[in-house]
Order: sequence, then C-alpha cells, then structure tokens
Amino acid sequence: MSSRTNPKVAVLMGGPSAEREVSLSSGRECAAALRGEGFEVVELDAGPDLYARLLEIKPGVVFNALHGRWGEDGCVQGLLEWMRIPYTHSGVLASALAMDKQRSKEVYQAEGLPVVPSVIVPRVEVIEAHVMEPPYVAKPNNEGSSVGIYIVHEGSNGPPQLSAEMPEFVMVEKYIAGRELTVTVMGDRALTVTEIMTDGGWYDYDAKYKPGGSWHVLPADIPQDIFDRCLDYAVRAHNALGCKGVSRTDYRWDDSMGADGLFLLETNTQPGMTPTSLVPEQAEHFSMSFGQLCAWMVEDASCDR
Repeated sequence: MSSRTNPKVAVLMGGPSAEREVSLSSGRECAAALRGEGFEVVELDAGPDLYARLLEIKPGVVFNALHGRWGEDGCVQGLLEWMRIPYTHSGVLASALAMDKQRSKEVYQAEGLPVVPSVIVPRVEVIEAHVMEPPYVAKPNNEGSSVGIYIVHEGSNGPPQLSAEMPEFVMVEKYIAGRELTVTVMGDRALTVTEIMTDGGWYDYDAKYKPGGSWHVLPADIPQDIFDRCLDYAVRAHNALGCKGVSRTDYRWDDSMGADGLFLLETNTQPGMTPTSLVPEQAEHFSMSFGQLCAWMVEDASCDR
C-alpha cells in the first residue's frame, strides 16, 4: 500500500481499566505493525483529554486497542461516533452488549445458542451464603481478561470471600469442567478453532498473559462436529450481537457429554492483539501476517456501526 493513500491512524491504548497493561501491549504491537504496512501512526494513551488530543491529531482512522471498561463497552465508541472518526472493531451497541455478560447471554439464548446458567446477585449475598450449588464461578458482569474471578469448588467449606473491589452486583455462573476453545470471526467468516491448554490450572489472567502460562493447539484436535459447531456458533454470536470487524468467541466443552457439553461463554469484541495472541495466530494459520491483519482492520473501520 502507498503511504500517500493510507490514512493517519491514531492507536488508542492504555486507558483507566483493569486491563490497562494488556491494552498497552496490544497497542504498541499494533502501532509497530501498522508502521510496517506504511501507515502514519500516532500512539495515544487514552485519558480524560482524549477528545482534545483527537482534535489536535486529526486522524483519518482510530485503531481501538483499548481493553476493558470505558474502551470496550461502548463509551469510546460513542465519542468516536460523535466526532465522526471511523474506528476499528464493533460499534456502540454491540460493544455494550458484549461487555455485559448477562445481557449478551440473553442475546445468545434468543439465537438458540447454548449458554451456562447464571444469575446476577448482590455481592453481599454471594459472600454470606452459596447462591448456587457448587461448583460455580463468581465474577464481575462487565470485566474481561479473567479479572476478578472466583471459582467455588464442589465440597467447598463456604461461599467466596470477594474482594472489596468487586462491584455491587456479581454474576454467579455454573462451573463447567472441560476444555477451553476459541474462534475468531473476521468480517463474516469464522477462521478456525484453537484449544487453549494450561499446566493443570485454569485459564486465568496469569495463564493468558505471563510467558509459559498457556499454550495453544491450532487447529484444535477435537471431533469434526464439535469443530463445526464452534465455527457456526461464533458467526451467529457475532451477528446476533451486531459485531463488526474482528471478534473472538470463547467456549467450554465437557467432552464427556459430547455435543451437549459445548457452551458459549462470551464474545470479545476487542481481543488481545499481539503477534502471539489468539486472533493473530488464527489469521496467520490462513497466511495473513500480523501487519496484514492490522491493515485489514484499519481498512474495515467505519462510523455508524
């Protein structure tokens, strides 16, 4: 691509969420990749002065590499819509829906997709007594990257003692034992299925982001019917939520139950974007480099999503 025709790209990263460090890593990698593809790039740590900074920079496109609340939940998307700056990933409504785990489950259920039973209850009730028969998971309803997750195992002596940082209302969800699977949707196409492996633990924040915390099997070594269901469910979830660009849908599969053991957990509208992240790995499986993937996302950017 010629630099004369490429728009100036502002890469939003960092921000105030619990996933700030992950976002900084994604943003720096994406900025470097876009420069390698011939784009003029400005890296922008998104703070309270974001509106003023964007007015000053005057980008042609915003590459949204923010993760977590504020950057991934429709807030920044709304600002960019108001400023009429095309941006990557999903729009206001899809971002807000996907970030709200309970509401996105309601969308999945309306689409006929299998989800794990869950309830939203006050944090104080979760601390006082089991609100669901163990095993179950207690977690924030609107955080990503496995932030603030408590697993209550069968035979546990008591309910989880949640930290003071947990929100007033908490999602309590039935724990599904089994295998971690994930699918990238790019545009209107599901790429492939990756199985995420950990060394005896579960796929928590450290397993996701610390070196050696997990490894990936690509494509996943699973029965063809489960593989095909994962691809189909990911596209249907992407479309039902109204996602655009790239999304990633995560599953738990209890292989002892066959097809009945496959459950859709959530759809991530702004998945991690480093060269070794799950989405770029799947794109590379189809001979698309990290730089080409980032460039595609810029070319796909728009307003009025």
